[in-house]
Amino acid sequence: MECQIQQPSLPSPAAARAPSRRPPQQLGHVVATRPPSPPDGLSPEGPDLAGATTPTVKARRCPHRSSLRERESLATAVPAAARLAGQLLELKGNIRVFYRVRPLLPNESGAVAYPKSGENLGRGIELTHNGQMYFFTFDKVFEQSTSQEDVFIEISHLVQSALDGYKVCIFAYGQTGSGKTYTMMGNPELHDQKGLIPRSLEQIFQTSQALISQGWKYKMQASMLEIYNEAICDLLATNHTTIQDGGASKYSIKHDANGNTHVSDLIIVDVLSINEVSSLLKRAAQSRSVGRTQMNEESSRSHCVFTLRIFGVNEGTDQQVQGVLNLIDLAGSERLNKSGATGDRLKETQAINKSLSCLSDVIFSIAKKEEHVPFRNSKLTYLLQPCLGGDSKTLMFVNLSPEVSSTGESICSLRFAARVNSCEIGIPRRQTQVRSLAQG
Repeated sequence: MECQIQQPSLPSPAAARAPSRRPPQQLGHVVATRPPSPPDGLSPEGPDLAGATTPTVKARRCPHRSSLRERESLATAVPAAARLAGQLLELKGNIRVFYRVRPLLPNESGAVAYPKSGENLGRGIELTHNGQMYFFTFDKVFEQSTSQEDVFIEISHLVQSALDGYKVCIFAYGQTGSGKTYTMMGNPELHDQKGLIPRSLEQIFQTSQALISQGWKYKMQASMLEIYNEAICDLLATNHTTIQDGGASKYSIKHDANGNTHVSDLIIVDVLSINEVSSLLKRAAQSRSVGRTQMNEESSRSHCVFTLRIFGVNEGTDQQVQGVLNLIDLAGSERLNKSGATGDRLKETQAINKSLSCLSDVIFSIAKKEEHVPFRNSKLTYLLQPCLGGDSKTLMFVNLSPEVSSTGESICSLRFAARVNSCEIGIPRRQTQVRSLAQG
């Protein structure tokens, strides 16, 4: 939601806020066509990770259930309010939007402020542009001082959903130099600087190991690609051929009837431990396209997509689940007059901005509930089609530069994020079935 403040006499927050952006405690007006599902991890059909808090859940547990103490020790540290907000938004099928503001550098002046109290505390952001103040609210706003760990805690329950059999998509959006890659990847070598991708994978593997005692066994497969100049490149390939040599032409995107995405000829690696995944991430980071511009010393010049496919089976109940975790670091939008891009950098900037423009067109079509959504206009939007127009649990992390000289781009990002937050893409669907005797 955006509120442009022009006069000293301000409307009340309730009057200025769009109905779909009410705080979690005011979303009770949503009418569900079926009873709301239990929180992730409390589903009687899947792994129970949050402690049995209701008799119903305990009564329907499988023979392999652990003790209450064991279940509590597996619970993710997610505030109850965050879980409730997520469930209510899922009833509407909204894309959740979190905003993160990077710290100011020593030579920068800030243009961002936050509510200090009231219902928009932790959800509101104020931006001053050309003497005018603009106010927006989102599902969560992280101030400059927020640590990597605190950011991850807010999304850890969403990551857990992939183990429960859901398709999950988390992607970072924002102008170049706003902190997207730091948010998503960070510095995996330093614990306090690890980003969402390494922390998410650590949680997935730690929890899957803990669930062995409940009869669950998991198989996981990883892949990583980039979209560079509107061509797909496999970041795990050992021999990298150039686009001119036809190295990117062999990769094509296909979606099956269940909404699962497949990229032809992409290397998919079976992974058994977090150490194996960490090794793959290092290899991919060395292959990713980066370059220097006037706005960023080491600017990502491609969209990077990490995918973890999760297959689980409970040996006691014969239940199977199939989840997908997509973690995406988008290249940053740029203005040519600020980036100073020439030559290859100019071509990259044009390709980045075109694909992000296509993403904007898709979001606007979804928000307007148009019959035709132009997913095929770019590789990025076609790859993200199940996340934006299917039954996934989708979260967009918008990163913002707080400096005065970036307020024009920041306003554009804020308005785009508000439109994304209003999109209803469908209720997430869990992929689960009972294993047949023939499969066993």
